[in-house]
Amino acid sequence: MTASQEKPLIRSIDVIRKKRNGGELTRAEIEAVVNGYTSGEIPDYQASAWLMATLLKGMTRAETAVLTDTMLRSGEVLDLSDLSARKVDKHSTGGVGDKTSLVLAPVAAAGGLAVPMISGRGLGHTGGTLDKLEAIPGFNVNLSVAEFRKVLETCGCAMIGQTAEIAPADRKLYALRDVTGTVESPFLICASIMSKKLAEGIDALVLDVKTGSGAFMKSEKDAVYLAELMVETGERMGKKMAALITDMDQPLGRYVGNALEVVEVLEVLRGDGPEDLRELCLELAAWMFFLGQRVTTIEEGKQLSAKLIGSGAALETFRKMVALQGGDARAIDDAKRLPRARHTLDVPAPRSGYVTAIQCEWAGTACVILGGGRERKEDAVDPAVGFVLHKKVGDSVVAGGMLCTVHYNSEALGSRAQTMILESFAIADTPPVHKRPLVHRVITKSGEKN
Repeated sequence: MTASQEKPLIRSIDVIRKKRNGGELTRAEIEAVVNGYTSGEIPDYQASAWLMATLLKGMTRAETAVLTDTMLRSGEVLDLSDLSARKVDKHSTGGVGDKTSLVLAPVAAAGGLAVPMISGRGLGHTGGTLDKLEAIPGFNVNLSVAEFRKVLETCGCAMIGQTAEIAPADRKLYALRDVTGTVESPFLICASIMSKKLAEGIDALVLDVKTGSGAFMKSEKDAVYLAELMVETGERMGKKMAALITDMDQPLGRYVGNALEVVEVLEVLRGDGPEDLRELCLELAAWMFFLGQRVTTIEEGKQLSAKLIGSGAALETFRKMVALQGGDARAIDDAKRLPRARHTLDVPAPRSGYVTAIQCEWAGTACVILGGGRERKEDAVDPAVGFVLHKKVGDSVVAGGMLCTVHYNSEALGSRAQTMILESFAIADTPPVHKRPLVHRVITKSGEKN
């Protein structure tokens, strides 16, 4: 190759400046930054600067597609065509108390779908599926691709983190976004989610895009934009897609914190648990069955999901998956085997009235402060800590009555979390006039809303 034929040198500083100034990056420039950071040639501080510039200046649809494709092709794309079952997954954009994945994977698998679920850890104030799973003693989320396939073939679902083979670019960028204040970008969220999901070898994907005070997309307009972006990306890759815009203006369910949320998952799989969590799980599972061609209507999908829970088939599938991935299956029947905090602290209501709002991001941040999430990339997560809500929006309260119970291991952190949770509650003399729906709308094709 002559000098004139050689590819021009792309310097990361030039790419950072170009995006900082609002320019549209070429495929070569995006590949240079993403692949350079993945290989270790570009340091954290330059990748962080590029992420921040992207957050502030945004991306075009073309840039987003290239970023997704680059992250997808940074590793192996699974071929699960030898499995006869339809491969369907679900992904949430993250929220507080959002533990639906742990319910949906075994429900869908018990209903005849294959669910190859590659999940992430907590981001910012939101919890992560992997952190919840690792609260089950021994549960191994770090399976190789071969081990992942074996679990999937045996029980119909497997839940792991990104392996060295699958989307390694996203694995590194995901952790960096968590600690650099760059989580909220819809373009980065889209590329992160879709690169992982498209690498799974799935036929269809259901997206749970959160909106409200505890979501990364605070406004419904932003949530719809992100949903359309991801639906369009998936459709371009030949996948069946649906995105549900769901409420995250207060925590989902009543338990927040990794081991605590596993307890609530087991309640739902036994046909119990809080109404909002049960309702959302049935809705999302119905869409998984619909896109997976197991049912012809969403209502039929809800009925099938309820039947699988009521019969115990979904719980038994969850038990099998836990055992196959090295977890202590005895914890399924004995929650005392899950990590438990040493102390609890009640949060009393300062006045009588009605709960009119819960500032959900503050509540999620309180769990992070307790040690249930990461403030720095290298932080360890304490699976035992968190809190249990006794009151939610619309509930009446009396002065001194319990709003919440904090589960903690550090006195200082418990006190800080108690204060933040108390400040997250808004109490008024009259109940809220309007109750926000759990599912705001559904997007089934690019630009199609109902």
